[in-house]
Amino acid sequence: MSELKPRTREGRRLLSLVLVALLLAAPALGRQAATGAATAPRPAPLALLTGAERELSARVRTETIKEVTAALSSKEMQGRGTGQPGGELAARYIAERFARVGLKPLGGAKDSFLQPIPFRESQLAPETSFTADGEPLRMRDDFVFVPPFSGAKEAAGRLVFVGYGLQLNAPRRDDLKGIDVRGKIVVLLEGPPKGIDRAAWKKARVGMHVLRTLIMGGAVGLVFAGMNSEEMPYATLADYMTRRQIEPADAERAPRQLPPFVAVSDAGAEKLFAGSGTTFAEARARAERGEFASVELKQSARLKFRTQEARVTASNVVGLLEGSDPKLKAEAVVYTAHYDAFGATPDGRFYPGAADNALGVAEMLAAAEALVAAKPRRSVIFLAVTGEEYGLHGSEYWVRNPTWNLQQVAADLNFDGMGTEIHGPLKQLVGFGAEHSELGALLEAVAAATGTQVIPDPMPEEKSFYRSDHYAFVKRGIPALMLLGTPEADRQTIVARIKAYEREHYHQPSDVVRPEWDWQGPTGVARVGALIGLRLANADAMPAWLHSSPFNRKRGTDEDPPEEP
Repeated sequence: MSELKPRTREGRRLLSLVLVALLLAAPALGRQAATGAATAPRPAPLALLTGAERELSARVRTETIKEVTAALSSKEMQGRGTGQPGGELAARYIAERFARVGLKPLGGAKDSFLQPIPFRESQLAPETSFTADGEPLRMRDDFVFVPPFSGAKEAAGRLVFVGYGLQLNAPRRDDLKGIDVRGKIVVLLEGPPKGIDRAAWKKARVGMHVLRTLIMGGAVGLVFAGMNSEEMPYATLADYMTRRQIEPADAERAPRQLPPFVAVSDAGAEKLFAGSGTTFAEARARAERGEFASVELKQSARLKFRTQEARVTASNVVGLLEGSDPKLKAEAVVYTAHYDAFGATPDGRFYPGAADNALGVAEMLAAAEALVAAKPRRSVIFLAVTGEEYGLHGSEYWVRNPTWNLQQVAADLNFDGMGTEIHGPLKQLVGFGAEHSELGALLEAVAAATGTQVIPDPMPEEKSFYRSDHYAFVKRGIPALMLLGTPEADRQTIVARIKAYEREHYHQPSDVVRPEWDWQGPTGVARVGALIGLRLANADAMPAWLHSSPFNRKRGTDEDPPEEP
């Protein structure tokens, strides 16, 4: 599952790019549509499994899931990096598995499962530096540059601290009172301050207004301090920001007039306050209390930002199971799972990505094996995408360059998660997106028929619905569902397991297959996914959006989606 939010499209506002760079995820700008909804209630799906469905369920093989997960997370695959040799090795492996199952190539080129995608790779160069009064700060430990990696390459000026940069009427507050930021490198706290709700801060786009004020005021560099929270410790942020970055080859670059953006650790911030008459900790405490804390820092700084860039290619892998019905085979159900992880590093480390998301690809392949023998009426597309970890790039590319008519895509079913299913036999399911379309009723029916309970999202604050490949389809008017499975557990236990995985293994070299994994859980998820797909493929009509959904729009639309709440 993607940690970084999807990048904005061309034409979005300059400051949206800035907020994306800071992992603040500016909302998409657009309007709601209200088309393509069901006009009358449809019959409830079957509550029990048919004989054909029981046969399908029995054909979902645990051995396939174990074998594919182990192969994709092996040292040979080197973390399946987008645009790296290990990534292409993984793509070829998946293509071979598709062919072995009996799928037809649907990559776009004749007789190829691969859909090549051009990317631009950026890595920080060794000469990147940050000095204060001539003394260098240490990369990673003290500072990191943050994307976009294409604004101004150098900046020099006096340092000034402006608290949160707030200018408010109620309560009365002016962090910029008496401060001239023109020609300065501005140090500010990443908001919101204590006592202000983060959701409200984001909804009001306060951070965007602060940045706009500073940039329009002539700041030549922005240094973000206090970026150390339980959800995103500075060390984690520094780790992400010093990894190689991948973006589409034609992605819009930030304008050169944007100042460079830097994040500093608390230790790095203290170095910038040396000689100012106060410490960073003291100034931050005053700003958090709402007191005036802005101060000239009595040091000059120089930022030097250099990258090494290259053009690379990675591939989606697309296979087709042609439908058995002469008319309905023109329509298709799509399965998605991203196969990429964070690849290999120059120092010899690699990111196996076993739970995220070799396991999801394996579940998709197990469903494919079972569905081939079921001869569904509609066609079924199996899409293993690349570039998900950098912003859903593979799925976004496919919906912009589809190898199937999007208006005839019935639904997308996505396998991506946090390894929650490996703790025991499947007993509970979360269906991200279920509340938006008739897929919710279908999920409930299949869950009931398999002895599984559908539960609410245990961590709605994480906005997981917006963070995986199914969302690329949702934005194009295609109903979608992402499955997350768990054994029987209360919400507190599920959340504790997710947080433990995030803390210890998420996007780290330690995300490997472990001896204690219970493979009954992944097998159960694959079975439910296969059954949902079969019912979709055999239904007389494609599923519709619910009237209440803000995503209710025609399939294939290219309008911007509604704002993320």
